[in-house]
Amino acid sequence: MNPPNSPLTHFDNHGQAHMVDVGAKAETQRRATATGSIHMLASTLALIESGSAKKGDVLGIARIAAIQAAKRTSDLIPLCHPLALTRVAVEFQTVATPPSVQCTATVETLGRTGVEMEALTAVQVGLLTIYDMCKAADRGMRMTDIRLLEKHGGKSGSFVAD
Repeated sequence: MNPPNSPLTHFDNHGQAHMVDVGAKAETQRRATATGSIHMLASTLALIESGSAKKGDVLGIARIAAIQAAKRTSDLIPLCHPLALTRVAVEFQTVATPPSVQCTATVETLGRTGVEMEALTAVQVGLLTIYDMCKAADRGMRMTDIRLLEKHGGKSGSFVAD
């Protein structure tokens, strides 16, 4: 049984999973930004930067995958609400030392629930796409530090990570 004052909103008073009712909440501008990195061999990073990976423009395709993932988050995460997103921006930055690519996604909507999950999903799928496109050259790549940087809007207000 979930205690009545529990911060876990996806469980009812009987401990059963449920989709949170947001019908009575006001529509407000919502924005969330998430980030994460994929670490790789220097030679793999060189392939990405040169555009000579066998499967094509790695970062361009990863950007499209990340945007698509943000739009499809409710299909992947069972209790997420389907949202009409007003903006999804995805940026990649290559880092020489340690060799890696950092992905940052910002997602916005005018709605009754936040877009944190959409931003986090965009980052993860963007990084997974880089892995998929480069795995023939480097199966040891690892995704790290995937986290919410900030969110704004809604009843709970703003959050900015340390």
